[in-house]
This record gives sequence, C-alpha cells and structure tokens, in this order.
Amino acid sequence: MNDNHYDVIIVGTGAGGATLAYQLAPSGKKILVLERGNFLPREKANWNPQHVLQGAYRNAEAWYDKQGKSINTNVHYYVGGNTKFYGGALFRFRERDFEQVTHSDGVSPEWILKYRDFAPYYTQAEKLYEVHGQRGLDPTEPEQEAYPFPAITHEPHIQAIYEGLKDKNFHPFYLPLSIKLNQTNALLSACIRCDTCDGFPCFLNAKADADINCMRPAVTSSNVTLMTQAKVTCLHTSASGKEVTGVEVEVAGQQQIYKANIVVLAMGAVNSAILLLKSASDQHPNGLANSSGLVGRNYMAHKFGVVLALSTLANPTVFQKTMGFNDFYWGEQDFPYPMGSVQSLGNIHSERILASVPAFTPRWIGETIANHCVPWLLITEDLPNLNNRVSLKQEKIHLDYTPNNEKAFNRLIKRWIAALKSIDSYKSKQISIYHAEKMSIKEVAHQCGTCKFGEDPQTSVLDINCRAHDVDNLYVVDSSFFPSSTAINPSLTIMANALRVGEHLLTRLK
Repeated sequence: MNDNHYDVIIVGTGAGGATLAYQLAPSGKKILVLERGNFLPREKANWNPQHVLQGAYRNAEAWYDKQGKSINTNVHYYVGGNTKFYGGALFRFRERDFEQVTHSDGVSPEWILKYRDFAPYYTQAEKLYEVHGQRGLDPTEPEQEAYPFPAITHEPHIQAIYEGLKDKNFHPFYLPLSIKLNQTNALLSACIRCDTCDGFPCFLNAKADADINCMRPAVTSSNVTLMTQAKVTCLHTSASGKEVTGVEVEVAGQQQIYKANIVVLAMGAVNSAILLLKSASDQHPNGLANSSGLVGRNYMAHKFGVVLALSTLANPTVFQKTMGFNDFYWGEQDFPYPMGSVQSLGNIHSERILASVPAFTPRWIGETIANHCVPWLLITEDLPNLNNRVSLKQEKIHLDYTPNNEKAFNRLIKRWIAALKSIDSYKSKQISIYHAEKMSIKEVAHQCGTCKFGEDPQTSVLDINCRAHDVDNLYVVDSSFFPSSTAINPSLTIMANALRVGEHLLTRLK
C-alpha cells in the first residue's frame, strides 16, 4: 500500500482527536494523526506566572472580531491542544441540557441524542481521564455510579466557604477534576497540589490531559503515526464530491497530500469550520460539507465572568480549584430561567493583577490583592444564533459575534455575590469587597457549535454519528457538533462523544 495512504487520518490532538486515536489504536488499522503544533516544552518556566501570563506559549495566529480588530485568543497549538492548559474540570452535561430549554433571552435547542445515549461514554471518559469527585452533592447532577477516584479535598480557607454555604442551605460540591493526585500517599502522587495548575501547563505531567492520557499511549501502537508541525490546509474530494480523497498538509514549508479511507477533523470548533470553508470546490462552492449553509454558524463560547472576592482575611490556599456551585443553574422561584454555574478558579497571581491595573501600580498592591482574594468563574449559557459565526475573510479568521442572554448572566453575578456576602455576615470575622468582570470574545476555550449534528441535512452539518451529511468519509469529533453550549465545561462531552464515534468507526472499519 502507498506509504501516504491510511485507514484513518485524524486532524488534531485535543480532547476529541487524541481520545479518538486512543480508542482506535487497538484496532490495528493504519492511523495517521496530524498536529499543527509540537509537544509543549517541559521546562521550569511552565510554572512561571509571568512567563505564562505574558503569552509565552500562545502560538495561534491572530483572529479578528466583526469590526476587524485583532483578538489575542487563548488558543494553543500543541499535542493535547488546550487541555494542556485546562483546569481539568470535567462535568457531565445535565439531563435537561439535552432537551429544549427556554431561557430569558431565547431557546436552547433539543439534542438529537439524550443524556442516556452519552451516559456509558461519560463513564468510560471519566475512567480514561481519571476524574476525581463525589456524587450526590450537586443537585443538578444526574444519578450515576461513583467517580473513579475520590474527590479532591478543599484546603481550610475554601472549606470554610464550603461549610458557610451549606449552613445557608446551599449545595456546594467538589469539582470533578482530572488531576493525577493521590491524597492518601504523596509518594505515589504525580500531582503536588501546586498553585500553577489552572491555566498553566504541568511540568510534572500531573494533569490527566489529552496528550498524557490518550495521545502518548496511542502512539505506542505501531499502527499509529503522529506527525507534529503538520498544518492541514485543504481537503480534496472526488469528482462527485462525495468523499475526501486527499488531505493537503504543510510540513516544513512543503505541501504534501495524504489519503485515507476515513478522515476525521478535531481541530476545535473554529478551525474545523474554517478548514471546511477553505476546502470549497466546484462540487462544494460554499465550503465542504456546507450544503446547509450552517458551517461556521451558531458559534458559541459561553458567557464568562469572574467574581473576585477580596477579603481582610489572608487566603493561604495553594490548590484552590476544588469547589463548584450549581444552585442557580436552572434559575430560582422568581426567575424561572437558567442562570448558570459557578466554580472556584486557580490562584490569581500578582502578575495577573498587575497586568490589569495602571502600569505605575506598586507591586506590593498586586501581591496583597493576590494573597487576600478568592476568584470565582461564572458561566452562563451562550445561546446559538445563526448570525454568530466563524468566517474566513482574506485568509483571516473572523468571529462575528453579538452577546446574548445578558439578563441571566447579570443575575447570576448578582446572586453569587449575594450568596458570598451572606457568608461574610454569618462568619463576622472578615470584611470583603467584590469585583465582577465579564470576559471578552477572546476567551474561546469553550468554543462550540459551528457544525451542529442532526437528522436533517438542511438544518444540520453532521449526522447522528458526526459524519458530514454531504461527504461519506468525513467526520468531526470536536465540539463543533454541539447544538447548544449548556453552562458547564464542554471537555468531558467532547471526550465521551469521541469514544461514541470511535465505537461507530470501529464497526465501519471492520
């Protein structure tokens, strides 16, 4: 067989691509995995806040907003994709998330598949990514078997907040985290509970990310080839346009063509859509797999906000990202619309504080704020909108986006601050002030929705197995397929879906 011909080509090594490669590796089929980046350098600077926060590892090209202004996105091209930098919070979507849900600003559509269809793959993904957690505390969580590993405990300062919320009849819970932490035997633990986890690469390889848990095990199989620094630039199709016949790749400045029986895109919701649009041809004049006109449309990336609780009490917590809160996820009595989720963030270092204040601010002020605050990440669902889209203009990636669901988002911020204030007065030993900041369009870590799946080729890009309606051997296994964004982290659903699609592909490959 031609050395450039494979049974499967997978483009991308993030949560979707690496998980799929892991799933297919034991099949013995000839698999090529293409990654435009390289392995992330393993160096002490991985833990240097100034090095990381100044964007030393950001290697994506500039993207642009609808005004044509450059966006410095938080995208990383490495083996493992953005999971190299994630905080490891791996949630199952709630059962109602798969149904049609009315929001204060619109409707979140029904999924063609339901929670029960994803449940067995969620279980597999939680084991594969070593998720720590505890069932029965989060009132919105589906009832399932125990997590593979026990919950990561709170340090005293976070524990006090946890207990204070419980005393106020709220329902805080332990975040489900994919961290390689052994809490009973430190000698057997890869994780050391450092303060540079969330948003940082791990020098110890102690995150259960797509690189460490899936890609590296996959390439130990002789039938799996990983090619790094290989940027896919175009997909070529047959004369009929019904199948991909060539994957054009730029390697060391040279264009090469690789062929496969099955081609799978896992480049992230933005880049997968962009590649399809770039692959327009006579048979596909509006972009490959785009007879519906929906490729790149319905772009979603969550509505993010950060509430910074600055207290007179020092916060000595080292590993801070351990607590979640979903009491307002589906709304409340006088606001019967979903608001979203809350989770503690990793430590806010003085470098991040100083980067957002006037340049003449003394360093001690940044250090004082960093040592006396607890940051919280708030997520409200970003609703699908045809006019929120990814497009290619003069070979540049554009995000044409208008915010939505603002009323629910603002209410979530207000209600969470009120909940924290109720603890302040309850404990009476501290005085806190709260600063809320909405994050901008550059925060694309939770991007999704640009190639949604469904049964009707006129209203969806992919079918139930995430195969393109228009192209028989083309699949997409990143978050492009999401019909809605929900209000929790998408990684586990991407991983579970990759396992589901992988099961389908194993049957097809036979």
